[in-house]
Amino acid sequence: MIDLLKQLIATPSFSREEGPAADLLEAWMRGQGLPVHRLGNNLWCETPGTTEKTLLLNAHIDTVKPSSGYTRDPFCPTLEGDTLYGLGSNDDGGSLVALLAAYRELSAKPQPYRLIFSATAEEEICGKGGGIDLLLPELGKVDLGIIGEPTKMQMAVSETGLMVLDCTAHGVSGHAAREEGVNALYKAMEDIEWLRSQPLDQVKLSVTMISAGTQHNVVPDTCTFVVDVRSKGRYSNLEVLDRVKAGLKSDVKERSTHINASFIPQTHPVVQRGLALGLTCFNSPTTSNQALCPFTTLKIGPGDSARSHTADEYIRISEIEAGIKTYVALLDGLAL
Repeated sequence: MIDLLKQLIATPSFSREEGPAADLLEAWMRGQGLPVHRLGNNLWCETPGTTEKTLLLNAHIDTVKPSSGYTRDPFCPTLEGDTLYGLGSNDDGGSLVALLAAYRELSAKPQPYRLIFSATAEEEICGKGGGIDLLLPELGKVDLGIIGEPTKMQMAVSETGLMVLDCTAHGVSGHAAREEGVNALYKAMEDIEWLRSQPLDQVKLSVTMISAGTQHNVVPDTCTFVVDVRSKGRYSNLEVLDRVKAGLKSDVKERSTHINASFIPQTHPVVQRGLALGLTCFNSPTTSNQALCPFTTLKIGPGDSARSHTADEYIRISEIEAGIKTYVALLDGLAL
C-alpha cells in the first residue's frame, strides 16, 4: 500500500486533471484482481453482502496545487524514517490506501452489508458533476458512508457546511452636499446589523466584504456585500437562505447551496463501536465529500488536517498502519 501511495504522489492529480492518477489506480486494482468500475475519473469496486444494507468507503484522488513554500519536490515521494513526504500524502492519499487495504480485508469474509470502495475526483473544488455526485447514482441506496479524510483517526461526527451569499442594497444617488438621494451604504448597514444579531443556533453569518460608492461627493445608489455562512447541521443551506432572504431588505443571491452540513448521532452503531474502541468525537470545520452525500456519513482517516494544503506535506507510515487496523475494527461485522 505504501508503494501504491508513492506512485500516486509521483502522479500529479490536480482537480479535474485526475486522469493519469485514476489510470494508475485502476491498473493497480485490476492487477490485484479487484472488480473495478470507472465513471469519468471515479473508480469503485464492491462485494455483495448478506443483507440489503450498503456501506460505502470513500476517499478522493485529487489534490490542490503545491504551495510556493515547498522546499521539496512535491511529486517526489521521500521516505525518511516513519515519515513519507509528498503532495497528497496526507490529503488524501493516506486515507485512500488505508481504506483500500481495509476493503480488501473486510471483503475477504462475509459482512452484514454490501461493501463498496470508491476513489473519487474533484473533492478539493467541491466539483459538481464530475466527482462523487456523478458516481452516487450508480451505487444505489447507501446506508452509511465512511469518508476518509485526515482526522487523526478520530470521529468527525459533524461537518460544517458552507454557503456564500452576494447581497446588494439599493438606494438613490444624489449630491453628498445636499439632502439628496438614499444612501445604499446605510441600508446595507441595517441589513448587516440584522445578520450580526441573528440567533440562528449553530449557524455563523459573517460579512466579509463590502463595496459602495464611486467618489466622495456622490451618495451611493448601490452597496454590495458578501456573507460567509457556516452551519453545523441543524439547518440546511436552503433553510438558512430562506431565513436570510426574509430578513434582509437587500437582494440576496446564493453562489451555491450544495455544500451542506452533515451530522451523525452518537447513538448510531458505528459511533457506538468507535467510542467502545476509545475513539473521540468532534465537529470538523473543513468540508469534504460528506457535503455531497445525501445519507449518513462519518469522516475519519489517518493523518492530520492541519497538514493539508501546506508546504512539504507528509504522513507517517505508522498512522496508515493504525488507520487500517482501526477501520477494520470499526467496521468488521457492523450491523447497520
